Amino acid sequence: MYHVTKHYPHTLGLSACFRQHRATSHCNQLHGYALAFTFEFEAISLNAQNWVIDFGSMRPIKSWLEDTFDHRLLFAADDPERDLIYDLARRKVANILELENVGCEAFAKLAFQFATGWLGSVGQINLVRLTKVTVAEHGGNSASYSEPT
Repeated sequence: MYHVTKHYPHTLGLSACFRQHRATSHCNQLHGYALAFTFEFEAISLNAQNWVIDFGSMRPIKSWLEDTFDHRLLFAADDPERDLIYDLARRKVANILELENVGCEAFAKLAFQFATGWLGSVGQINLVRLTKVTVAEHGGNSASYSEPT
């Protein structure tokens, strides 16, 4: 089995703001990070170019990451301050995105689902398998998502 990773580092500048409204710590306040994403792929055999995957073909994933996370205020659909957050958008103070959940765990799952869909759309789903996505807030905190094989 061959394994490769594609990393989009903190220096890419995916600057997202969010809060965990259920937290009992300061994480229940708006705060932000330059998020980093790591995608791990595997394949039983290499393609015609002797690669698991052509990293250059992954531009749609990078674009999706930028559209979804860069300079965004991400918030959970059940956030009790939802109306206030929408008001910030109406006032053009924030570029918002409502999600089912927020946090690195939720972002890793969302990125996993997008990348898996992208693999299917480019006809790679039967040749390459996405095994895990890891999202890091900074060097000390990260979370991963994978699905059972």
